[in-house]
Amino acid sequence: MTYSRFSALESIANRNRADEKLLDVPSGRISDFFGQNVFNEHTIKKYLTKDLYDEVSKTIHSGDELDGALLKIVANAMKKWAMDKGATHYAHWFQPLTGKTAEKHDSFFTLDGDNNPIEEFSVNALTQQEPDGSSFPGGGLRSTFEARGYTAWDPTSPAFILEVGEGKTLCIPTIFVTYGGEAMDYKLPLLKSASFLENAAKEVCQFFDPLVTSVKTTLGWEQEYFLVDEATFFARPDLILCGRTLVGKYAAKGQQLDDHYFGSIPERVYKYMRDLETECHKLGIPVRTRHNEVGPGQYELAPMYEEVNVAVDHNQLLMDLMDRVARKHKLRVLLHEKPFEGVNGSGKHNNWSMSTNTGKNLLSPGKTPGKNLRFLTFFVSTIRAVWEYADLLRASIASAGNDHRLGANEAPPAIVSVFIGSSLKKVLDNIENDIEADEEGVQTVLNLLRKIPNLDLDNTDRNRTSPFAFTGNKFEIRMVGSSRNCAAPMTVMNTIVGHQLSIFKKSVDDLVNNGMDRDSAILQQIKQYIKESRPILFEGDGYSDDWKKEAAERGLNNHESTPEAIPAYTSAAAVEIFSKNGILTERELHAHQEVMLENYCLSLQIESRTLGEMMYNQVIPAAIKYQNLVADNIHSLRDIGMTDEDLAGQLDILKRLNECIKSITKEVQEMTKYRRASNKIEDSYKRAESYRTYVKPLINSIRICSDRLEYLIDDEYWPIAKYRELMFIK
Repeated sequence: MTYSRFSALESIANRNRADEKLLDVPSGRISDFFGQNVFNEHTIKKYLTKDLYDEVSKTIHSGDELDGALLKIVANAMKKWAMDKGATHYAHWFQPLTGKTAEKHDSFFTLDGDNNPIEEFSVNALTQQEPDGSSFPGGGLRSTFEARGYTAWDPTSPAFILEVGEGKTLCIPTIFVTYGGEAMDYKLPLLKSASFLENAAKEVCQFFDPLVTSVKTTLGWEQEYFLVDEATFFARPDLILCGRTLVGKYAAKGQQLDDHYFGSIPERVYKYMRDLETECHKLGIPVRTRHNEVGPGQYELAPMYEEVNVAVDHNQLLMDLMDRVARKHKLRVLLHEKPFEGVNGSGKHNNWSMSTNTGKNLLSPGKTPGKNLRFLTFFVSTIRAVWEYADLLRASIASAGNDHRLGANEAPPAIVSVFIGSSLKKVLDNIENDIEADEEGVQTVLNLLRKIPNLDLDNTDRNRTSPFAFTGNKFEIRMVGSSRNCAAPMTVMNTIVGHQLSIFKKSVDDLVNNGMDRDSAILQQIKQYIKESRPILFEGDGYSDDWKKEAAERGLNNHESTPEAIPAYTSAAAVEIFSKNGILTERELHAHQEVMLENYCLSLQIESRTLGEMMYNQVIPAAIKYQNLVADNIHSLRDIGMTDEDLAGQLDILKRLNECIKSITKEVQEMTKYRRASNKIEDSYKRAESYRTYVKPLINSIRICSDRLEYLIDDEYWPIAKYRELMFIK
């Protein structure tokens, strides 16, 4: 279904809100139904004896594989639970390199050897499937004729029941790999990186507390998004096909007054948020926060912190739920990083930290961070890792959509820097400049640091221009785009920090073996890391031109576009750190890079084609109609004796209309020519560069003339839903 602009507005005006189909909202407290559709440990207890439950739980928590007997018990319990809940099908739920989720449904129903109908769910059905998935991007990991792709159960993330309409499906989180076991998804590298970081961090923790036996990476994401009415959505081909507006003059009122930010939530949006939260809570997604964001029609929700693998799964599931619930309210969710020009785009802040089995947050400074060697170790090691692998972190969040947002004076710049706040900067300055961390100086060190004022939790101010900021007891990666799978930057973070901690551990051990006191050795390494990573620490305005110059002088790169950023994935340093630590092989890295470059090209290709159609099918015809109207007016007025001086206003409009029509026609032809030429380039990097250099500037230039026409043409003649209608009609 598509609408013209005016039929869309009429549909909105005539809509009876009471007819909107809302979801069933359970009554009572959230805690009464939270996780009711999740096969978690609480659920498992109901379907297993205590002895069996203890054995299964112990095996899963230890990371060991379940043996055949236990697997059969778990499969039977999962099937019985799912069928008791009304599920008729099951699916391996995975995260291919499209950035979305995927699922292939199979029924529990089958026929036995005697042709009798039964319900069956075997161990093999739980643990592994061959969904083929030959059309998923693989970046060369599979040839066209090698269709096999396998999914394998991830027992660290609980299975859940997805309700779609009246249907219920048991979804089993899985990894997705080739026949040879190479990663064609985001989950497998994430799991490997989390395990690697856990082992490295656990060994370093032994310096401070021998009771630490495990360390988990935690993630708290903040999801920003826009909501528009579905009628105006259907009146915009660019929103339907590209997820963002390719044309559109700024509304007279945008976000200038900051009146939308944290303002009163519109009733219709509130109903949507309520239903979305209910669906989240039923699936065990612990969302807690909701509010209006800066842009008109922009909102945010955020959950409590979870273990990184589960948090990533929950965010991917959330993005699917957001769209499903929005449709029931005759709304559409826009997750594109920059759906509207002139107002803020949307990001997905990733709050990353580490916690121990003893209940300690390793990035919590406490009241006296200067005396907390454990905090300083993990804090400074993280900064050191980001300094060395800043380009790799930047590459992990690169996309055509995010290119519109980064550095646009509303989001972090493309230059990766670390903000820690004045208080912690003073701590590091003291360690670097005033302290000799040798064996005799340890007590002097601690005495000096006692003079630093106590710091409460959340001891740093916030710097919204920082791409990587310490915010009290965690690092906030603010660069991640709203539509992005969190797993990519989380995999990089886990890997580079785990690698740095391994180096730290070896360096300290070497110093101790050479006779240095352990605390002295730790302080010496901390001091060295502070000195080495000093260039990446920045407390100022990341939007300023002065910072760009200063960053270059510090040796920090400014990769403003995806083609500039992506090569870091296959740099010698990236290949070494990923392959050496068993996260991704060089072949897998090249494949993942290939997919990202291909996605970049395809995004611009779709935008270019859509824009060309909109110009020829909608904008130019509207401009010609209005041009004829103005020309007829001029002709009629000349017939009654008016001079060109009298008609200066009409003639000026006519001239500007003609200039825009001429310019758009020429530039659409050029854009099409460059797009076709780019598509013929076989090398993916050169093809992406060609799209960035030749096609993208024309997309932007055509928009300028189209927006001028929107300003000039009579409102009655303009066919495309306007910004004021998209952002302000609720």
